[in-house]
Amino acid sequence: MVAKKIAVLGGGESGVGAALLAQAKGFDVFLSDKGSLKESYRATLRAAGIPFEEGEHTEEKILDAVEVVKSPGIPATVPLVQKLKAQGTPVISEIEFAARYTNAKLIGITGSNGKTTTTLLIYHLLKKAGLNVGLAGNVGDSFAAQVIDGSFDYYVLELSSFQLDDMVDTHLDVMVLLNITPDHLDRYGYNFQNYIDSKFRILQNAQPSDTFIYFEESQPILDELAKRNPSVNKLPISLQATPSPGGFFQNGQLTATLGDSSFQMAMTDTTLRGPHNAINTLAAVLAAKAVGIDNESITEGLKTFQNAAHRLEPAGTINDVQFINDSKATNVDSVFYALSSMEAPTIWIAGGQDKGNDYSQLDEVVSRKVKALICLGIDNQKLINYFGNKIPAIYETQQITDAVAKGLEWAQPGDAVLLSPACASFDLFKNYEDRGNQFKAAVQKLIDEV
Repeated sequence: MVAKKIAVLGGGESGVGAALLAQAKGFDVFLSDKGSLKESYRATLRAAGIPFEEGEHTEEKILDAVEVVKSPGIPATVPLVQKLKAQGTPVISEIEFAARYTNAKLIGITGSNGKTTTTLLIYHLLKKAGLNVGLAGNVGDSFAAQVIDGSFDYYVLELSSFQLDDMVDTHLDVMVLLNITPDHLDRYGYNFQNYIDSKFRILQNAQPSDTFIYFEESQPILDELAKRNPSVNKLPISLQATPSPGGFFQNGQLTATLGDSSFQMAMTDTTLRGPHNAINTLAAVLAAKAVGIDNESITEGLKTFQNAAHRLEPAGTINDVQFINDSKATNVDSVFYALSSMEAPTIWIAGGQDKGNDYSQLDEVVSRKVKALICLGIDNQKLINYFGNKIPAIYETQQITDAVAKGLEWAQPGDAVLLSPACASFDLFKNYEDRGNQFKAAVQKLIDEV
């Protein structure tokens, strides 16, 4: 019997994992990446004897496949993907492919902001409670690679809209939708509804017994739920009301109720701060309760959680001026949450590759929190034009060391210098991690010099 051919487009973490799983399941697999692979991925593919190519896509090899697993970074509009779809070849995500080969319970998290923090927190709560749990999707190791040996009973999956776009039959037991704000609109024809539809794919295979956790003050979510009215166990989260069942944050207290069990904890007793993290924490608590974790284990987990880097991460203090690395804030909504959580007068470092930003939603919080703006980017004109009459002092640079030095120069003791860019990083940096790491290094250099 001739093995069926599967092609994998993209040789990153998800692509290499998908290729390994395809091989393990008896497929004839070929991996193609138009760019260049990391050396570690090359070595993995060679060791497994999986054929691959770099720097090109050999169309006849890819068009000959019975199914194609596509990297989320490749848009559906590229000609090769269009050709595949035109000839009826299924194009799916690594998540979709891997989900076929596991009976584990799946918890999926999406939203324009807060996905990574919430995903990592849910994973931490489950692991701390002793569950046999894997972490995958946009964080952790490849879902497909982890499925090969089938060792986990639960998977916590961070899901971008791009991953959801190529998921069809995957069934999630617990679904979390944190918020929907305009993002990646260049990928969705500058049509916000297309992006909303993409996010709501998280519910596409929901059953009445499944759990759907969502933030009910996100208007696009409320509007879409009214239209769709999905048959699923809904657990809303609110910063204004007190839903039960569901979660809410009032007077500094986190409260989450599911069935006849209620959980309460002061936000100050957790390791996270700010209203956006109240939403993230409540989502994680409800997800943990949905899979049967007791309150004592949840409390312990919330006290010991350490967030990922580049998310409101303390970067150092100089002369009582605190530097905060929020490089992951690549859209306006993320910056709104970051500035809202600031408790000191703030010098804000922003800029980079604009994604069609509308800065008007920042007017009120900027007027309350921001004393100066440092624009860090190749083209800062949009930021300068918008905030020129709104922020007393504005400085422009293309050097992160200069931005950090200027922040220290302008700051008074007790102030904060916040890197929260609102933009993509690719004009001056490799990615948001590179930007955040260079920021931390620049702060550390000043600390060493003091």
